[in-house]
Amino acid sequence: MSERVNEEAKSAVTEAKPESKASGNAGAKAEAALPVLGPREMLRWAWTQLTSMRTALFLLLLLAVAAVPGSLFPQRPANPSVVTQYIKDNPDYGKILDSLQLYDVYSSVWFSAIYLLLFTSLIGCVVPRAIAHYKAMRSQPPRTPKRLSRLPEYGTLAIPARAGIPASDAINGAAALLRKRGYRVEVRDDGGAEPSLGAERGFLKEVGNLVFHTSLIGVLVSVAAGGLFGYSGQRILVEGDTFVNTLVGYDQFTPGTNFQSSQLEPYSVQLDKFDITFDRESQGKFGQPIDFSAAVTTRESPEAPARQEILKVNDPVTLGGTSIYLTGNGYAPVVTIRDGEGNVAMQGPVVAKLQGDNYYSSVVIKVPDAKPDQLGFVGFFLPTAFVTDEGVSFSGDPDLFNPQLTLNSFYGDLGLDAGAPQNVFELDVADLTPLNARNLDAGGITLAPGTSYTLPDGKGSISFDGVKRYIGVDIHHNPGQLYALIFALLAVAGLVASLYINRRRAWVRTGTSDDGSTTVEYGLLARGEDHRLAGEAAAIRRLLTTEWQLDNDSDAPQSQQTPSSPSANDAGSPTPASPAGPEKDH
Repeated sequence: MSERVNEEAKSAVTEAKPESKASGNAGAKAEAALPVLGPREMLRWAWTQLTSMRTALFLLLLLAVAAVPGSLFPQRPANPSVVTQYIKDNPDYGKILDSLQLYDVYSSVWFSAIYLLLFTSLIGCVVPRAIAHYKAMRSQPPRTPKRLSRLPEYGTLAIPARAGIPASDAINGAAALLRKRGYRVEVRDDGGAEPSLGAERGFLKEVGNLVFHTSLIGVLVSVAAGGLFGYSGQRILVEGDTFVNTLVGYDQFTPGTNFQSSQLEPYSVQLDKFDITFDRESQGKFGQPIDFSAAVTTRESPEAPARQEILKVNDPVTLGGTSIYLTGNGYAPVVTIRDGEGNVAMQGPVVAKLQGDNYYSSVVIKVPDAKPDQLGFVGFFLPTAFVTDEGVSFSGDPDLFNPQLTLNSFYGDLGLDAGAPQNVFELDVADLTPLNARNLDAGGITLAPGTSYTLPDGKGSISFDGVKRYIGVDIHHNPGQLYALIFALLAVAGLVASLYINRRRAWVRTGTSDDGSTTVEYGLLARGEDHRLAGEAAAIRRLLTTEWQLDNDSDAPQSQQTPSSPSANDAGSPTPASPAGPEKDH
């Protein structure tokens, strides 16, 4: 009777359990509430997201993508006139692009925001990681696991009783060997029945990783310093000309964002002579230039002594913290132009712009001071002139064997008095009246060195006095350039160290068996993947067997590639699935 009552009571309780459980869960869900995130928690969450390496990599990729418009559209710091003309040629979307700062990409708000976020992300990632690594380096190696046999690399050795090496001496001998191999060793309970040791090496792996990320920050800072305080410019120097490092001395100048004219060091460079060596031996490249050499006289300041230096391609001259590079060269015919009143309106070399093979060059001469009418000339210069049967002139050699200057002349308003900038290598003849041309009765102007020509209608004359050479130089000042190189080399070194150095831990435990022999257990664990861990275990085994003069086959090592899950008795023991030590997502 009592058994049946008990069974009925049990069934009633069993039937009531699902309902009560369901009602209990519903009540718990009704009472549960999500925690409210305040301003501090939101800032902490945002900082955690920003300082993760995943975010840093995304920002680095975003920075590369954001730099693409800088190569697709003309940039105002490099050439403002080109930007102005681009907006005029594309009135429908040119101003829209300007409002989006696509003509000032590298100083735009959105590019700077990405740059600063990347900079902040790297700092927020590296600093906590460096502090954690510093603490790890000062801490002792982890405690010896209870079951060394569960480590990926495991082995045992047996020291015979006749060797007279107790467990304490064996553990101290193993500690000495591991120290010589570069491990940081701590011996535990060396006076007990089962002394052990913990050893650790490979801290330089994380140091290399930190150096790599810190160097990236250094590269960003160096590039930013170069963009803020650097400048660059171009200048054409004719033989005999002198360049003084002032703003008016540049043909084209691109300042940094925070550039100040007081940064310009007052040095000077004078081009004394420019020599070119042409190939005169090979068949396929006959007449090609093979060497350039510019003899210059430099002064660090107006009071400094003059120095004779040689400027060559890829061999710049350094002055006042700037590097002067040789980037181009050509010919500059020397002309004298007299106006209709017989006065010298223009005299000196005219830079000829290279246009074709064998230094075929275009020439543009503007004479705004001529009276009563301004004069303009356009044509070409041939270092070694040849004429075909059809009467077409061409340059047959890049050297000055038969120089010839061929020009058309015009008169009228050159448009320079209005103050609008013009290209010195172009002449707008739309509003000018032609004087000389091949299709006019007067014909074109053809001059050899030492000859002159009188213009029609009493407009003046032009004489070809000789030829000089000129060079084009690029002048760069980048205060962060050297530091960027140093940090880039450090980044490569840190990356190599982080890739080829492995973080490893080793444990050794000794004990005395019933027959009086000393047993030695050892196990190794790597932090992350380490395909050379088996080789390290074999090397340690060889050291131990050599130290104690054992046979290499005494108790073969056991490799545990897939260790089983730890039991409750192994609490605190590191396993391959749980790398030793904390690791963040960096």
